[in-house]
This record gives sequence, C-alpha cells and structure tokens, in this order.
Amino acid sequence: MSVGLRAFTCGWFVQPKSFFIMGAGDEPIRSPVPAYLIEHPKGLALFDTGYGPKIRRLFGSAPGIEVTEQDDIAARLIEAGIDPAKINWIVNSHFHLDHCGGNVQIPNATVVVQRSEIEAARRSSDSILYDAELYDTGQPFLAVNGEHDLFGDGTVIVFPTAGHTRGHQSIKLGLPRGDVVLAGDCCYLKQSLDELQISPGDDDPEQARLTLKRLSAMRHRGTRIFYGHDGDFWQGIAQGTLLR
Repeated sequence: MSVGLRAFTCGWFVQPKSFFIMGAGDEPIRSPVPAYLIEHPKGLALFDTGYGPKIRRLFGSAPGIEVTEQDDIAARLIEAGIDPAKINWIVNSHFHLDHCGGNVQIPNATVVVQRSEIEAARRSSDSILYDAELYDTGQPFLAVNGEHDLFGDGTVIVFPTAGHTRGHQSIKLGLPRGDVVLAGDCCYLKQSLDELQISPGDDDPEQARLTLKRLSAMRHRGTRIFYGHDGDFWQGIAQGTLLR
C-alpha cells in the first residue's frame, strides 16, 4: 500500500489581494481554508484542521468568512468514510486560528509542531490569532526541532518553513506520481512563489523570502506545491478524493 492524500476545504474567506502579496492592491480574492488527510500504511495524519466549531460559532456570519458545520474537519472526514477518532497525528503548519480550529474534533491524535511555534503561541498577546482554546485542546504535543520523519520511512517529512511565523512547518510527501509539498501559509498563492512575493503579515520577511526560494528550487526539481490559500489552484483539486 502506498501513501495517499485527500484534500478538504474547511471554509473560505475573502480578503484583498494585498493581504496575500505585499502591495498587490484591493482586488478581492476568495480563498480556501484547506486541510489534508495523509493515508499511510502505518497510520493516518492530518495536515492542519481548518476553522472548526469555535470559529464557526464566533465568526461564521461575519462578512468575508464562509463556514458551515459541514466544513468542519470532522464532517469532512466522516463524509469520506474516515472516523476522526482514528487519526493518529495532527501536523499543524502553525497555530493560527484557521489552521488548528478543528484540532478539538480529533481527540486521539498527537499534535506534531515545531517547538518554536509552541513558544511563539504561548508568548503571543494576540488571543484571536493565537487562541489556546484552539491549539491546546488536550492532545499530547510532539515538539520537534527541524525536520521530522513522521513514519520513519522517508515518505512523510515534516520540515521547517519559517517566516510567516517563527515555527511554521510544511510537509513533503512521496506520492507514487511524485513528490508533493503541503505548503501552508509560507506560500499563500501560486503568484507568491512565481514572483517570490511575501505577505505583509509575515513575522520575519527575510526568512519568509528564503523559504519561498527554497520552495521555488523544489518546484523547479519537479515537486508539486499545494499553495496555502489559492482558490484558482483549488479548482483542480477534487474534494476528498484519494490522490496518489
């Protein structure tokens, strides 16, 4: 059995393009909030968990945010025939609210996160962006420093992609049809990578550019990049369909 990937949208939001790319203007962009299920012979892992129930309750009717109960990661998994209680790992790219909001619905997983991201979240004074009720929901943390081979066979590699946050991380998957990187917010849009353009919300602009250059080199070698919030890219991704 080879490694497989399922992609889900766990909500949408609308922001001006300048939110994603510095100085890009006020054109509104409708963007997905993705989560990914990795199916491995040794277990199941999620990369990010979307908005989740608290964000849906607090902001589900706010202008520019589109999220319903069916967008919860638990509902997406059940729709795909997956029991949320059977997930072994949650790999959070970082602890911002649209990436860990569904952690609470995955009760038996261990959360894999860069130690520097835990420290940044706990130090932050922004209780909306870093909400402990979303990222610290009772599951054990596996705090890593740098690269981590999730299943010990080189097929699912967690690797640091700092810049957007101090402890941002991505995943490289060895799928049968070639390598894929689940980028998260280190690369919002395809245009971000094409033009090596950072976001005004990046914590460390210099490091964010270095991360984009690294992803660009990987893409040049044939790795497919799954961009963090690119609605155009998402049109080519089938909801919940097994990718290999």
